[in-house]
Amino acid sequence: MIDLIKKAVLTGIGIASLTKEKLEEISNDLIGKGKLSEQEGEKFLQEMQKRAEESREALKNQTDKFVESALNRMQLAKASDLEKVQAEIEELRKEIEALRIREGVAGMKEGVAGAEKPPTL
Repeated sequence: MIDLIKKAVLTGIGIASLTKEKLEEISNDLIGKGKLSEQEGEKFLQEMQKRAEESREALKNQTDKFVESALNRMQLAKASDLEKVQAEIEELRKEIEALRIREGVAGMKEGVAGAEKPPTL
Protein backbone atom coordinates (compact mmCIF):
# COMPACT_ATOMS: atom_id res chain seq x y z
CA MET A 1 0.00 0.00 0.00
CA ILE A 2 2.75 2.45 0.92
CA ASP A 3 4.51 1.79 -2.41
CA LEU A 4 1.33 2.63 -4.28
CA ILE A 5 0.99 5.86 -2.31
CA LYS A 6 4.64 6.76 -3.02
CA LYS A 7 4.15 6.19 -6.74
CA ALA A 8 1.00 8.29 -6.72
CA VAL A 9 2.76 11.14 -4.95
CA LEU A 10 5.80 10.96 -7.22
CA THR A 11 3.68 10.76 -10.36
CA GLY A 12 1.03 13.28 -9.39
CA ILE A 13 3.35 16.01 -8.20
CA GLY A 14 6.83 16.75 -9.49
CA ILE A 15 8.93 15.44 -6.61
CA ALA A 16 11.57 18.13 -7.12
CA SER A 17 8.98 20.85 -6.50
CA LEU A 18 7.78 19.44 -3.20
CA THR A 19 8.75 21.39 -0.12
CA LYS A 20 9.25 19.89 3.32
CA GLU A 21 6.03 21.52 4.48
CA LYS A 22 4.02 20.08 1.58
CA LEU A 23 5.45 16.60 2.19
CA GLU A 24 4.56 16.89 5.88
CA GLU A 25 1.05 17.93 4.90
CA ILE A 26 0.68 14.91 2.59
CA SER A 27 2.08 12.57 5.25
CA ASN A 28 -0.21 13.96 7.97
CA ASP A 29 -3.20 13.71 5.65
CA LEU A 30 -2.44 10.03 4.94
CA ILE A 31 -2.01 9.34 8.65
CA GLY A 32 -5.23 11.21 9.42
CA LYS A 33 -7.15 9.14 6.87
CA GLY A 34 -5.77 5.95 8.38
CA LYS A 35 -3.86 5.00 5.24
CA LEU A 36 -0.54 5.09 7.10
CA SER A 37 0.45 4.50 10.70
CA GLU A 38 2.51 7.14 12.54
CA GLN A 39 5.65 5.08 11.97
CA GLU A 40 4.87 4.53 8.28
CA GLY A 41 4.09 8.23 7.93
CA GLU A 42 7.46 9.21 9.38
CA LYS A 43 9.28 6.74 7.13
CA PHE A 44 7.26 7.95 4.15
CA LEU A 45 8.12 11.57 4.95
CA GLN A 46 11.85 10.87 5.28
CA GLU A 47 11.97 8.89 2.05
CA MET A 48 10.01 11.51 0.12
CA GLN A 49 12.25 14.30 1.44
CA LYS A 50 15.31 12.33 0.37
CA ARG A 51 13.85 11.72 -3.09
CA ALA A 52 12.83 15.35 -3.43
CA GLU A 53 16.37 16.48 -2.60
CA GLU A 54 17.85 13.97 -5.06
CA SER A 55 15.45 15.17 -7.75
CA ARG A 56 16.30 18.82 -7.09
CA GLU A 57 20.02 18.00 -7.30
CA ALA A 58 19.52 16.05 -10.54
CA LEU A 59 17.49 18.92 -11.99
CA LYS A 60 20.21 21.40 -10.98
CA ASN A 61 22.89 19.25 -12.63
CA GLN A 62 20.85 18.93 -15.82
CA THR A 63 20.26 22.68 -15.87
CA ASP A 64 23.97 23.38 -15.33
CA LYS A 65 24.89 21.04 -18.20
CA PHE A 66 22.28 22.62 -20.47
CA VAL A 67 23.52 26.15 -19.73
CA GLU A 68 27.16 25.15 -20.20
CA SER A 69 26.32 23.48 -23.51
CA ALA A 70 24.41 26.56 -24.67
CA LEU A 71 27.32 28.83 -23.73
CA ASN A 72 29.74 26.57 -25.58
CA ARG A 73 27.57 26.69 -28.71
CA MET A 74 27.44 30.48 -28.48
CA GLN A 75 31.22 30.47 -27.99
CA LEU A 76 31.02 32.75 -24.97
CA ALA A 77 33.91 32.76 -22.54
CA LYS A 78 33.27 31.34 -19.09
CA ALA A 79 34.50 33.08 -15.96
CA SER A 80 37.25 30.46 -15.60
CA ASP A 81 38.42 31.19 -19.17
CA LEU A 82 38.56 34.91 -18.44
CA GLU A 83 40.47 34.29 -15.20
CA LYS A 84 43.10 32.30 -17.13
CA VAL A 85 43.48 35.07 -19.71
CA GLN A 86 43.74 37.67 -16.94
CA ALA A 87 46.48 35.63 -15.23
CA GLU A 88 48.37 35.34 -18.54
CA ILE A 89 48.09 39.11 -19.10
CA GLU A 90 49.42 39.78 -15.60
CA GLU A 91 52.35 37.43 -16.21
CA LEU A 92 53.15 39.20 -19.49
CA ARG A 93 53.03 42.59 -17.73
CA LYS A 94 55.56 41.34 -15.20
CA GLU A 95 57.84 40.06 -17.97
CA ILE A 96 57.60 43.39 -19.84
CA GLU A 97 58.43 45.31 -16.67
CA ALA A 98 61.42 43.03 -16.01
CA LEU A 99 62.65 43.62 -19.58
CA ARG A 100 62.27 47.40 -19.20
CA ILE A 101 64.26 47.31 -15.99
CA ARG A 102 67.03 45.24 -17.61
CA GLU A 103 67.15 47.53 -20.65
CA GLY A 104 67.17 50.57 -18.39
CA VAL A 105 70.17 49.21 -16.50
CA ALA A 106 71.89 48.35 -19.79
CA GLY A 107 71.08 51.83 -21.11
CA MET A 108 72.70 53.44 -18.07
CA LYS A 109 75.90 51.55 -18.78
CA GLU A 110 75.94 52.68 -22.42
CA GLY A 111 74.49 56.13 -21.91
CA VAL A 112 70.92 57.21 -22.38
CA ALA A 113 69.29 55.15 -25.09
CA GLY A 114 68.49 57.25 -28.14
CA ALA A 115 70.51 60.26 -26.99
CA GLU A 116 72.90 61.77 -29.49
CA LYS A 117 76.58 61.75 -28.65
CA PRO A 118 78.05 65.20 -28.23
CA PRO A 119 80.09 66.39 -31.22
CA THR A 120 83.79 65.85 -31.01
CA LEU A 121 86.10 68.82 -31.46
